[in-house]
Amino acid sequence: MAAHEILTATNAVVTLDVALPGTVWPWLVTMNMWAKSIGTGVIFMLFYLLRKYPEQAGSLRFSTTVVSIIFIHIFLLFTLADLHQPFRMWHIFFYPHVTSAITVGAWMATIFVGLLFLLAFLTFIKKDNAAFDKTLVWVVALAIPVTLYTAGLMSQCTARELWQMPTESAQMMLAALLAGSATMILMGGSKLSYEAKSSLGVILGLSALASFILYMAEYIFGPMKAEEVAAVLQYIKGDGEYTVMFWVGQWMTYLLPMLFIAMSRITKSESILKLAAVLAIAGLWIVKHVWLNIPQLLPMS
Repeated sequence: MAAHEILTATNAVVTLDVALPGTVWPWLVTMNMWAKSIGTGVIFMLFYLLRKYPEQAGSLRFSTTVVSIIFIHIFLLFTLADLHQPFRMWHIFFYPHVTSAITVGAWMATIFVGLLFLLAFLTFIKKDNAAFDKTLVWVVALAIPVTLYTAGLMSQCTARELWQMPTESAQMMLAALLAGSATMILMGGSKLSYEAKSSLGVILGLSALASFILYMAEYIFGPMKAEEVAAVLQYIKGDGEYTVMFWVGQWMTYLLPMLFIAMSRITKSESILKLAAVLAIAGLWIVKHVWLNIPQLLPMS
């Protein structure tokens, strides 16, 4: 063997020689998705309320913007914390790969945050509600891809048949509507009438129903799609290790809120409506965590 060939061989660098054990995306990514759902969802709901109940919703402009800023920064914080090389995050902006969902998502989230601070300036400092409402239209338009980009990121994962782009996109949007309506019910206080809160409850209930149908469709019919999906779903069936957590999440996030919303419409009780909102927000974290983890538990070899 030639000297240069020996030198090359002895200086070889091994980057990966064994499969990664456990889950690559831990609870940090669950926090990412959960906080993003609230951060974008409240913007959707503010836009809705300003169109349907402008006199009541006007006082929620600043508080809603602040809540969105807080939760979007929680989303960004946990995204950064999950990166294996967080101090190289700036590469996304200076050496972008536009075919990567995380690169496109980072750019959109950055612009979204900038527009949120502009909304805060317009309503708190400049006190220009007309300019706020015009800017809000663009913020809502950008909130849609910011909400959906995680579905694109998950669908890019190879050999994870459970994370299909069409269903994950629907689940991300429904999660934003559910979390946004639930948060606005709790934020409304005396600023919103029962009628306005009840309309938010309808959005919450319909979002919960649609999400539950999608999850049950995957649960029942998913095994027909691929053997890998069937194997993954075994973690939430029978005595699977995530069975209890999966069904606790389904009841907390979807079934009980739907029941309580129906009861609140019959009894005109705001307390029951608020209970439905609290359960939906807390349960959403559990639902997202289970769905994020179970595909990662299946050995790929």
